[in-house]
Amino acid sequence: MNKGVITITDAELETEVLQSEQPVLVYFWASWCGPCQLMSPVINLAAATYSDRLKIVKIEADPNPVAVKQYKVEGLPALRLLRGETVLASTEGVISKNKLLSLLDIHLTDN
Repeated sequence: MNKGVITITDAELETEVLQSEQPVLVYFWASWCGPCQLMSPVINLAAATYSDRLKIVKIEADPNPVAVKQYKVEGLPALRLLRGETVLASTEGVISKNKLLSLLDIHLTDN
């Protein structure tokens, strides 16, 4: 179902994201967020497609205010592509499958 997507909390942000050897796509979502439900299949596709070069984590926005504040999430769904503490790309709102895959291709070609 969520092949390759890891659910994390604020407490796991340091180890799962900031200390990751691979780039990490952080997916901010909420259970009440309709657009987030539209993004989930796209996120799962990205996880299956890029599992060799990218870690994908999802973090529920409401119970994890530290990550939301740290990455300046103002709307959901939100994506942050990180390499260590560096934000490589950032989006908010629903984006198409092609736009997400293109964004990942741009940033993952040198890996």
